[in-house]
Amino acid sequence: MANSQEKEILSVSGEKLGAISLNENVFGVEPNLHVMHLALRRQLNNARQGSACAKTRAEVRGGGRKPWKQKGTGRARAGSLRSPLFAGGGVSFGPKPRSYAFDMPQKARQLALKSALSAREEQMVVVKDFSGIDAPKTKLMMNVLESLKVTGKILIIADTRADENKNLELSARNIPCIKLLLPTNLNVKDLLEADSVVITESAVNEITERLSK
Repeated sequence: MANSQEKEILSVSGEKLGAISLNENVFGVEPNLHVMHLALRRQLNNARQGSACAKTRAEVRGGGRKPWKQKGTGRARAGSLRSPLFAGGGVSFGPKPRSYAFDMPQKARQLALKSALSAREEQMVVVKDFSGIDAPKTKLMMNVLESLKVTGKILIIADTRADENKNLELSARNIPCIKLLLPTNLNVKDLLEADSVVITESAVNEITERLSK
């Protein structure tokens, strides 16, 4: 049986509803900075388009005629005006479309997520659900943030497709400091960038089940 630590479960109005046991193998590991760094690099690299492209001298239009004769002009030899030496010529060793992506072993990716969750455990607030937001209104969401006493960049991890959270997305989308994330889309970058993490009880259970295998 894995060790666990207790965390209060709050309502959206800030009332204590009970407690949840956080699996220490997921939320209580020693953060591995190197693996988190690799996971962050992987995420940023995989998001790069890699679409930069420069034409070589073989791809630039024109330059078929020799610009001047080989000898007798006093000038350097030239075979084409599309040489990289001339304006309008091709580019030597310029960028070509490429993929910057690299992969990580699954266990390393899981360790990175566990490390990031453990590093944010003190800034984490567990809520039962967001059923208390009974209408899609930004003002109601602002009241929730005030009741939970969370500030700065706020990451909310919840299943917005569930009935109890149906008004969450519309209520939060106009607040620039909030980022919504499905439990299945949990990633190191968003966890490390957040000042506060608000997570639902069901999301905790889902993440624990996925990362404790």
